[in-house]
Amino acid sequence: MSKKISISKYLAYIFLILLCFIWAIPLVFGIATSFRSQTEVVSTGFRLLPVNWIVDNYVSILDNTSTAPILRWLMNSLFIATTHTFLVIVVISITGYGYSRLKFKGRDTLFFTLLGISFFPGVVNLIPSYKIIDALGWVNTAWAMIVPGLAGMGNIFLVRQFMKGIPKELDESARVDGASEFKIYYSVILPLIKPVLIVCGLFSFTGSWNDFLWPVIVYTDVDKMPVTAGLLLLQDIYGNYRMIGQLMGSAILAIIPTLLLFLFAQKYFVQSINLNAGIKG
Repeated sequence: MSKKISISKYLAYIFLILLCFIWAIPLVFGIATSFRSQTEVVSTGFRLLPVNWIVDNYVSILDNTSTAPILRWLMNSLFIATTHTFLVIVVISITGYGYSRLKFKGRDTLFFTLLGISFFPGVVNLIPSYKIIDALGWVNTAWAMIVPGLAGMGNIFLVRQFMKGIPKELDESARVDGASEFKIYYSVILPLIKPVLIVCGLFSFTGSWNDFLWPVIVYTDVDKMPVTAGLLLLQDIYGNYRMIGQLMGSAILAIIPTLLLFLFAQKYFVQSINLNAGIKG
């Protein structure tokens, strides 16, 4: 029996290592390409590592502040994603509290109706969403990226289910002591749901940072674009096999923030597997 377990464990390790290589090779090749000269890109064919490592591509990218201000795009994306994430945490924590702890007529019906509507593809709402953003005068502003999606039902569902694992005796004890609903939410419930809020925040940040279709639609001002919309613009500037190194370097710069976020926040993703991780004892 132990031999069978060992064999299955080794096979699992081999499979995971193969998956790691499949995932890592394109990333390594992309990073290496950003350090190649254009001559090497078009002449040597497939080669995992460059013959001569150069940084000229990154120098050209950072020097271009007129037609492709990538540093400004990165700062725009950072502001949008950070603000969106903060507001998401506020909205879903309050909404989740209402759906899990408060009692009002039609609560569950309303929740599951909204949850069912959220299953429709987001592309269905593109035209109505744009009409609303245009009517509010938010085209080419950060609010066009920050406000839509604040009350995502996926995040609210996670928070609601997490709160359901918290004993309601805590609420009742706080009410006996004279605490208001807001006091119960802020002082009792909020500290216990930090793990799920952190996970929802991480997903919201990466989702906002990586969003591509929506910013392409609502932004036409080059200086106000987030980095994903800017990368599409770079295909016209650096594409058509003219400046592949610069194009790849720009893409590498765009993924660095989310890559660092995942590296430093791995434990919270593991913690999210258990929705009752916030309850001790």
